[in-house]
Amino acid sequence: MEKFKKPKPWKILFTIPNFDTAGSGKALLNICNHLDKRYFKPYISCSHSNGHLFREVISSGIPYYINKNQIDMIPRLKGIYKCYQLSKFFRKLKIDLIHSFHYSSDYSEALAAKLAGIPWIYTKKNMNWGGSSKNGWRMRSILSSHILLQNKDMKNYFFKRYKKTSLVPRGVNTEEYFPMEKQKSLMDKYSILDNEIIILSVANISPIKGIDVLIKSFIKLSLKHNFIRLFIVGHSESNYGKEIQQIAKKSSFSSKIHFTGKVKNVKEYYSISDIFVLPTIKKGEGCPVSLLEAMACDIPIIASNVSGIRDIMSPFPEMLFAPSDSNDLSNKIEFLIQNKEKSRTYYRRYIQENYNIDIEVANHEKVYKDLLSI
Repeated sequence: MEKFKKPKPWKILFTIPNFDTAGSGKALLNICNHLDKRYFKPYISCSHSNGHLFREVISSGIPYYINKNQIDMIPRLKGIYKCYQLSKFFRKLKIDLIHSFHYSSDYSEALAAKLAGIPWIYTKKNMNWGGSSKNGWRMRSILSSHILLQNKDMKNYFFKRYKKTSLVPRGVNTEEYFPMEKQKSLMDKYSILDNEIIILSVANISPIKGIDVLIKSFIKLSLKHNFIRLFIVGHSESNYGKEIQQIAKKSSFSSKIHFTGKVKNVKEYYSISDIFVLPTIKKGEGCPVSLLEAMACDIPIIASNVSGIRDIMSPFPEMLFAPSDSNDLSNKIEFLIQNKEKSRTYYRRYIQENYNIDIEVANHEKVYKDLLSI
């Protein structure tokens, strides 16, 4: 008999604010779709059904619930009462485990799960902790049954005294992301010439992503090279995103800087790119999926030397640049312009061996089994 065999699968409820602005929606779906259904039956709960990615939730056939799982805890007594009401919703679902993909320090969902008597775990997805959110993160962590960390720095910075943690980096489906022929439709849409070098960054534009640093480097390089273009793929309609677009428009090379907004066909943009840049600033991030996707597509990479990125790029330290240093970034891009095929083949093999989706799913399943087999 197998060690973890059960008469029926454990029910895992995955919670996330939404599949529109929440950047981890795709990662959550990857986990749900790849779980071993002999042992686990996934469910999803989010606050609304907006966003094109939610259509993938529907088509996946995974049962889902539209429910607000985060509660304003001020005033305190009213918040606790609402948590009790939320706990009744969780109990009604007869769930064995709740896994939160929420990015913030909100602890109301954890408290509701505690009141319902259901184990609750969360994935730490960013390097935020201090300031006004510090107490929230502490409460969230105390109430949790386990915490999944996306990079090694998280343990050192936030969880040295916690034993209930596991390192579970993101993974990428290498059957979905692989080297492709340049998509003619995009080449035609942007009138890209065969001899042009395309620099790509995939990120929702926010201060932490360092897109302003990338634009500054690109402008400097464009003074020397007239055959390079910059594509920035991701949400850019925030106030900060609009500020960044204005900076690009005021430059002499605005016609060579393209903001595509959010796209469904990000793989096609990987296909036309020659260099991928992730310029995240000093604070760092969890485990950037776009970096994994680009490496799986065998695109030469340049990324900032910060938490989250540092783990992934550890075999390629020469391709890391000092965060916020536009001159260092310019020098790295210049190197790849002169050496376009640098490390292409090894990137994909490295991702297949270390960051494949199957590895991520296996790590999740181990956490679930360890908690539920007690």
